[in-house]
Amino acid sequence: MRADSPEFVQSTQASYDAIAEDYAAGFPDSLAGRPLERALLTTFVDLVRASGAPVQPPVADIGSGPGHVAARLHDLGLPVFGVDVSPRMVALARRAHPRLRFHVGSMTALDLPDETLGGIVALYSIIHVPDGHLPSVFAGFHRVLVPGAPVLLGFQSGAEDGRAHLTERFGREISLDYYWRTPETVAAQLAESGLELYARVLREAEGEEQRPRAFLLARKPAPAGV
Repeated sequence: MRADSPEFVQSTQASYDAIAEDYAAGFPDSLAGRPLERALLTTFVDLVRASGAPVQPPVADIGSGPGHVAARLHDLGLPVFGVDVSPRMVALARRAHPRLRFHVGSMTALDLPDETLGGIVALYSIIHVPDGHLPSVFAGFHRVLVPGAPVLLGFQSGAEDGRAHLTERFGREISLDYYWRTPETVAAQLAESGLELYARVLREAEGEEQRPRAFLLARKPAPAGV
């Protein structure tokens, strides 16, 4: 990780390094028992294939954690790799899914050439990004996507935007900010970055969840006539 990374990136990295093993053991597959999330991933795959690229560019699972989302996309037939800010989490994902590629990186500074990705999935990873950094994150997504490529976001939501700071998880000391946002807030940020909203879905909280889950599908516009 770059030494000049924003402070929140550094604290997020350190926190997930501290809890990586516990997190991976407690949430080995957040898609299990979540039919809506699995259906949205299938829709994302269909949108990737419909983008019209003659050769399918890879898609990126950003904030890939233990790697189960990237593995699901691979099983659905997409070329995919994972990116996570935590080196320890990346090591666990590589161990669990040795056939896939996982890299250490931050969504605030994607080390990728322009227009090289066929899609981006970011499930519960923008939740640690402060409001002031979201525009540059989404601008980065726009930069690396090929025209027509989709983005799938998932995040905690509610009636209004909010923030919480956690100093402990799994009995370990951390320093993590969690942001929840309305779909309208995030959709507006996507639009400002040049990404067009395709669909929005709001799922009520289930089980031990405390907040509804919002999902947004957006696309980088294709050139006129394509």
